[in-house]
Amino acid sequence: MANGDAKRGVLLDALGTLVELEPPAPFLVAELAQRWGVEISVAEAEAALATEIGYYKAHHLEGRDEASLAELRQRCAGVLHGALPTVVRERVDRDELAPALLASLRFRAYSDVPAWLAVLRAAGLKLAVVSNWDVSLGEVLEVVGIADLLDCVVTSAAVGAAKPDPAPFERALECLGLGPEEVVHLGDSPGLDLPGAAAAGIEAVLISRRAGS
Repeated sequence: MANGDAKRGVLLDALGTLVELEPPAPFLVAELAQRWGVEISVAEAEAALATEIGYYKAHHLEGRDEASLAELRQRCAGVLHGALPTVVRERVDRDELAPALLASLRFRAYSDVPAWLAVLRAAGLKLAVVSNWDVSLGEVLEVVGIADLLDCVVTSAAVGAAKPDPAPFERALECLGLGPEEVVHLGDSPGLDLPGAAAAGIEAVLISRRAGS
């Protein structure tokens, strides 16, 4: 860390740093076959999911509470429905697709993360997640088994601003009760994590998971 500064906390990105999304296309293929007896290829599912994910990224700030998140998920399912092959659109009602979509989106913590977080906590550091995500992130972190290792979770949707805006970082500092010089941020996006942390006066370190873990 720069200048030998003593840090008291660590801010962490979620997707690509702590957790990964399992390839959702095979799960969606299986959900469509099981629920409605509709068969499509993995490639067709991948193309449709890419459209849905693009829509979600552009609108994730709208998932700011339980009601708005449910509405956003229905819209995402509608986008997915429109991008799927005709055989799906003819046999599956768009309003019924959301559960299949959600069942296809499965996250897992990187294998080194639980031990890594435990070491940081044992060193007396406070830990906060700062992520461009809707308000369901806390539930995701519980499912993957790392929520109890974190002091707070800050989502862009709850703040109303997405990285690289400094607002999510500033909210995390408030949550931890620390100043920007007392923390370091770890994230995988050079275009979101690095400039966002810098704008909040926080030192940042780029994490690369491309080689897997």
